[in-house]
Amino acid sequence: MIINNLSTIMGRKRIKIKELHERTGISRSTLTKLYYDKTSMIKLDTIDTLCLVLDVTPGELFEYRKE
Repeated sequence: MIINNLSTIMGRKRIKIKELHERTGISRSTLTKLYYDKTSMIKLDTIDTLCLVLDVTPGELFEYRKE
């Protein structure tokens, strides 16, 4: 199972979806789906942009847990 940590990271950095949208250019609808873990697919360039702007690694943004 892959765990999406976007909401945790955003909370820790006190960043709202609107601000992240403005800083990344990623649509608010995409960010909202990611924030609430309501998506099953994400583009690599989206991961790259999020990691760059949030100053995290893909391993911090996502983690793998055996079910």
